[in-house]
Amino acid sequence: MQRSGKIGYAVGAALVAAAATVIATGVSGATGHDAAVPYAGATSAALGSNWYGSAPYVMPLENNPPDLPQVMAATGEKAFELAFVLAPNGGGCTPTWGGTAAVSSDTAVGNVINTVRSAGGDVSISIGGYGGTKLGQTCGTASATAAAYQQVIDKYSLKAVDFDLEEPEYENTSAINNEVGAAQLLQKNNPGLYVSITTAGTTSGTGYFGQNVLNTAKGLGFVPNNYSIMPFDGGFNGGGSQTAALEAFHTLLVNTFGWDSQTAYAHEGISMMNGKSDTGEMFSQADFQTVLDYVTGHGLSRYTFWAVNRDRPCGSTTDNGICSNISQNPWDFTKFDAKFAGATPPTTTPPTTTTTTPPGGGSCTAAAWNSATAYSGGAVVSYNGHQWTAKWWTQGDTPGSNSQNVWTDNGTCAGGPTTTTAPPGGGTCTVAAWNSATAYSGGAVVSYNGHKWTAKWWTQGDTPGSNSQNVWTDNGTC
Repeated sequence: MQRSGKIGYAVGAALVAAAATVIATGVSGATGHDAAVPYAGATSAALGSNWYGSAPYVMPLENNPPDLPQVMAATGEKAFELAFVLAPNGGGCTPTWGGTAAVSSDTAVGNVINTVRSAGGDVSISIGGYGGTKLGQTCGTASATAAAYQQVIDKYSLKAVDFDLEEPEYENTSAINNEVGAAQLLQKNNPGLYVSITTAGTTSGTGYFGQNVLNTAKGLGFVPNNYSIMPFDGGFNGGGSQTAALEAFHTLLVNTFGWDSQTAYAHEGISMMNGKSDTGEMFSQADFQTVLDYVTGHGLSRYTFWAVNRDRPCGSTTDNGICSNISQNPWDFTKFDAKFAGATPPTTTPPTTTTTTPPGGGSCTAAAWNSATAYSGGAVVSYNGHQWTAKWWTQGDTPGSNSQNVWTDNGTCAGGPTTTTAPPGGGTCTVAAWNSATAYSGGAVVSYNGHKWTAKWWTQGDTPGSNSQNVWTDNGTC
């Protein structure tokens, strides 16, 4: 995964401080957690795999690192992929951050992890990346490579890791054998560990060396949570070209592993680049939405991007490592990752709040849409006198008035019912009623079920008081 405008941590502290002053208001590079307790191996409960699959990349020691709890509060994102663990620049088989900072003596990244966990989130660690010397190149065997990575897992009590296999190690057969073999050993020795493998993307899905990664895994009988490609920096143009690459990669997964189509999609993912890529490609918010629609519609298990450090508008600097070089608000692209994670059905079902009143005695033949019901792609419902078909999994997206355009309008039903959703119970709140189709920013205040509620972060479709993410603060009765 390429990193343009990279600022060396040891030599770039002054540049980082200067860069922070030119980023848009409210997007300070300072962590705001300088007083945090030194890292002491803090642990957190594992998040669902949907969150690890959504985790956007972050460089915690370089490129003007953002305050992650602030990003969490603004977007609803709960997980981040911290990059990158490498071999020491001088050689050896011990893990370091960026080749220079030994994991064994680290406190800086540990403090970042503590702040994320204290805010209710978690992290995954990314191994490899574009450039640098990888442990698979220096450790000699898969077991030695796995032992080095196990130090990282133990140090930070990790529940998830990502193997980012690209230049230069993925052209080295021995190194790939060590990396993929290590991934298999880590999965075996750490029950429940989420393991993803990320490799280069091409218009054909992936190239010769990416295919070799798949072949190596097949030969070992190793199945990670997913394989992700990076369709950027390779002549791509917009979201349509990226979904085409995903479809080509899907075919490679089917052909390589003999999976059926659904299994292949469930083991597939994407890692994008927001804004201007290293080679000048441009990827907008609309492109991210196009890819999100494809990913949720086909049941892919990972949707992430490089990088939160860049997810902010540029000021007087155009350093592509710390801003996107397109028109955007801070953290626009991170919100898409949060949406992807929220697309997984909740473990509890909110109370039903929908009523159906058929006018004139007529009725649609399909069941009335219900905001509390999770619908799979192809489900048919009636709403507001029309019949609708779901394009993909959805819950809480109102037919005809939702931002993601989930529902296809099949036309009116003769004398069909009009379905409305209203908060249950009484109450005479003066603030506007909560609406499942409205996107709310952190701090927004609504009324629901006779109570007043304040959003902790960006949200859409999360019912106040009965949502799995605990988005809303109950301010009491009206």
